[in-house]
Amino acid sequence: MELQAVKGTKDILPDQQFNWERLLLDVGTVFRRAGVGKISIPIFEHSEIFFRSAGESSDLVVQKEMYTFEDRGSRSLTLRPEFTGGVLRAFHEHGMASLPSPVKLWSHGPVFRGEQVQRGRQRQFHQVNYEVLGIEDPLVDAEAISLAYDCLRACGLTGLTVSLGSVGDPEDREKYNAYLRKSLTPFREQLSKASRNRLDLNPLRIWDSKIEEDQQIIKQFEPPLEGLSDKSKRHHLDVTKYLTDWCIPFTIDPTIVRGLDYYRKTAFEIRHHGIGAQNTILGGGRYDGLLANLGGADTAGIGWAFGVERVLDALKGKDSHTPPVEKPDLYLVPLDDLAVSEVANTARSLRESFTVLHAYRVRKPAKGLREASRIHSPLVGLRGEAERGQGTYTVKDLESGEQVNIVESELKEYLISCAAGKNEES
Repeated sequence: MELQAVKGTKDILPDQQFNWERLLLDVGTVFRRAGVGKISIPIFEHSEIFFRSAGESSDLVVQKEMYTFEDRGSRSLTLRPEFTGGVLRAFHEHGMASLPSPVKLWSHGPVFRGEQVQRGRQRQFHQVNYEVLGIEDPLVDAEAISLAYDCLRACGLTGLTVSLGSVGDPEDREKYNAYLRKSLTPFREQLSKASRNRLDLNPLRIWDSKIEEDQQIIKQFEPPLEGLSDKSKRHHLDVTKYLTDWCIPFTIDPTIVRGLDYYRKTAFEIRHHGIGAQNTILGGGRYDGLLANLGGADTAGIGWAFGVERVLDALKGKDSHTPPVEKPDLYLVPLDDLAVSEVANTARSLRESFTVLHAYRVRKPAKGLREASRIHSPLVGLRGEAERGQGTYTVKDLESGEQVNIVESELKEYLISCAAGKNEES
């Protein structure tokens, strides 16, 4: 067996961690200021949750993209392909409906889909996810969209555009699907295999096809937005008014349907034009009735998610997310065997206030200085027989060349004074 990661998975290496941590810090700040609570859920659930929430015409089900397995108790479990089903299960299980409405929750972590690997599409990837439950109101929709926009902006992305649509109520969808099924049946054999399946199960989803031949056929017909009831149209119009008032840039896309079956009324995507043709970077929509379909109470809800890897890909080259050079405050060098444990002890005591690294083996002074320079440490502390006898360290400033003997118990104060001096210079 070749020792390498499974296809469709990637390691996140130490020099990449800063960008990940920074992104989560940025979005966490946006959510915290909007009163959004964080929830962490398991990475696998009972399979029925995802099969029922995704819908029978979704790619997750039709193309068998979910990672499903039996455990030792012969229970069918599935690695989460998205967050919504698991968050709704937790909302119901823990009685969160009793909390003041709306209940706003965010999550992040890995999700798993067995799809074709390509740029921006892995089999294990990571999402930031937002759900708000308990109120069916255009204001809630608009706030969800604005938070999505604010999160991406906080990460450092610019040039974002919200594409806004609506798929209407279940009655609208049923009526529209009947219209589309009748209109497309004469073209059935010209459609892709996936779209033929959708024609039987949920014709609305054909608008989501990425195959050019399918798009050429379906664009002849009335898009979903034009088939809305008056109630759904008013809801959609009110959402647009809020976004206009808040200066959120958006365009109306009458063909947005999203990739899962549970959406109602508002559906939206946010697009960024720096990541190629597949430029959708975030998507979501309203899903009233989904919790009831899973066995809980009939609860209004709306949510969205974005792929962390997709955002980081779009951020490549932006200075705001270039990790700074991590410089230690002090590098300690043992000059004999006894000093190896001594510098380790000193480093540990100083790390309450400073970044202190040390060599793990005996070094000659010249080699210790070279190592300190390579890791950009401004100060080097040498410890050998002479220093031990005096209870000191020989500390050298690599920039000025100045060298002083510092009593070990006074190293902390010395580092504080060095930091204060540099702050005054800057």
